[in-house]
Amino acid sequence: MSIDFKGRVAIVTGAGGGLGRQHALALAKRGAKVLVNDLGGTVAGTGGSPVAAQAVVDEIKAAGGEAIANGASVTDYAAVQAMVQQAVDAWGRVDILVNNAGILRDKSFSKMEMDDFRQVVDVHLMGAAHCCKAVWPIMNAQKYGRILMTTSSTGLYGNFGQANYGAAKLAQAGMMQTLSIEGAKNNIHVNSLAPTAATRMTEDLFPPDMLKEFDAASVVPAMLVLVSEGAPTRTILCAGAGTFEAAHITLTQGTYIGTGPDAAERLAEQLAQVCDRTDEMVPQSGSGQGANEVAKARAARGG
Repeated sequence: MSIDFKGRVAIVTGAGGGLGRQHALALAKRGAKVLVNDLGGTVAGTGGSPVAAQAVVDEIKAAGGEAIANGASVTDYAAVQAMVQQAVDAWGRVDILVNNAGILRDKSFSKMEMDDFRQVVDVHLMGAAHCCKAVWPIMNAQKYGRILMTTSSTGLYGNFGQANYGAAKLAQAGMMQTLSIEGAKNNIHVNSLAPTAATRMTEDLFPPDMLKEFDAASVVPAMLVLVSEGAPTRTILCAGAGTFEAAHITLTQGTYIGTGPDAAERLAEQLAQVCDRTDEMVPQSGSGQGANEVAKARAARGG
């Protein structure tokens, strides 16, 4: 089955280089009209230039594709709204949003300034929220949409010196969980991608021999699947070096402890059983946790 995007309009943020550039090129190669967004700043999020986004647009056009450039900061909601309107004015719709814009301000938490924490959250989390909010009414009206969040192994599993980045990235997966539920009735699928790719943001995180394996292009197939017409929804794919995995936020079966005065002590004694991952589940929504808890409590009390 061939995946193509003929007739589709895509917005890719942070697409002036690295992984975002690869996403934009791949979507255009398969027929999508692409708005290439990039602030053109540093890895830390300072400065700005239209050159990077325009260079990718030029690449796409040289290959016979259709693209336009945009230099908005995703932290500026009014600018994001104008960006989305730019795509609508050019092509009449928006089918795909790839939230890829990001910055790094790495330091151990003890040395991190809260402004560095806030700025990373503003770009990754609020930036993604701004973009989703701006395309949401369009996708609802046309009863079609594919949104991709760029989460991270740091958000899913942690990494030293990246408390700000990890918090923002896991929050994107949390936003995916709810938007996928809210968008289901209008055929809006929302997924997340946790990439491992050699880009200017990761060049200091891996030794040189590993970086050679992490060509950004090797992550792109996961993006193409997750924003395709046949895409799943509420799925977290991990990708790097041509290997693909799925990550899940699961719930163990748990154990009924009760609410007596010694509940804390009994929980401590049975913590291993509570954490046992045998027959763990992925609830269909947050209410699944409560339903499991009530069912266990009622069963323990004999109905």
